[in-house]
Amino acid sequence: MKHFLLVPLVATIALGACSPISILGGAATLAGMAAVREGGISQSVEDARIQTFINDLWFRYDVETFRKLDLTVNQGRVLITGVVQDPEDRVEAVRLAWQVDGVQQVINEIRIAEGEGIQGFVRDNWISARLRTALTLDKLVQNLNYSIDTVQGTVYLMGVAQSQAELNRVLELARTTPHVRQVVSYIKLAGEPVTPAGG
Repeated sequence: MKHFLLVPLVATIALGACSPISILGGAATLAGMAAVREGGISQSVEDARIQTFINDLWFRYDVETFRKLDLTVNQGRVLITGVVQDPEDRVEAVRLAWQVDGVQQVINEIRIAEGEGIQGFVRDNWISARLRTALTLDKLVQNLNYSIDTVQGTVYLMGVAQSQAELNRVLELARTTPHVRQVVSYIKLAGEPVTPAGG
């Protein structure tokens, strides 16, 4: 599962405990990153709260059942990807996500399969890292507004594009990343309302 926005802040404070400048610098960096995202700091904090509560519900249900799932929250929209062994666990993961206040939408991309072992896991992480680097280096893309999840070679994109041109650019970068089998986009254009819907 992914780390929360608040976790890096705690780590920053812990590592810089003997240096007030380090603490302030780390906190300022995180605040700056959150401010750049659509919705600003308050929305980033709210998304982190939602993610924390969903992870807590999953943990209390059965941490082993959901250990192969990834969770992304953006403006109250929850994207769940990964693999479970039992179809009932897929339903339960989504049901628990909807129990958290503030969730606007749950996008269910959980697969029922054995997965592809460590080799597939490494490959998926490589794809996500490669695409994240490409977005970061592209000056025409506001990369902080996007999240990337890769499951068995399928890339799931979620976030906010500032224009149709930026959206098209992000999709093209994803499609041309080596080893990508499919690209699924849940990107919306800036200013578009989030429509509550079930996954």
